[in-house]
Amino acid sequence: MTNLHHLSAEAVREALDAGRTVATAESLTAGMVSAVLADTPGASGILQGGVIAYQNSVKEKVLDVPSVLLARVGSVDPDVAAAMAAGARTVLGADIGVSTTGVAGPEAHDGKPVGTVYVGIATAAGTAAFEYAFSGSRAEIRGQACGAALERLLEALSG
Repeated sequence: MTNLHHLSAEAVREALDAGRTVATAESLTAGMVSAVLADTPGASGILQGGVIAYQNSVKEKVLDVPSVLLARVGSVDPDVAAAMAAGARTVLGADIGVSTTGVAGPEAHDGKPVGTVYVGIATAAGTAAFEYAFSGSRAEIRGQACGAALERLLEALSG
């Protein structure tokens, strides 16, 4: 967790310096990204909130991910990650939305192998999604996904 907290401290500092707010939408990390951010002093100045969207119904009803998209590609997809991030940004009124969706295991999901993870980023400039292939236990994959989300958040803040 040390590396995660180091990334979080950097992200919180960058966001505070830039006067920007952050919202999360998490599926496979189930709140880990927002929890690590909240562990960081100063987080109350940047973290608007987070949505744990483990089920597709929550992705659709709370984050406004199109049901046709979910029906077509499933929940583990770059377009879904981007839509989740955009939904969090909108519904929670933040400058930046960050999302995670993926397969932590032990079984493949939606035709995607264990370790497939997408991180979404949404800003005023638009949305993007990034693909990862992690390995390890369920907990290790979730931790790596959290780290990737914090790294992408940090990039969005510095870029």
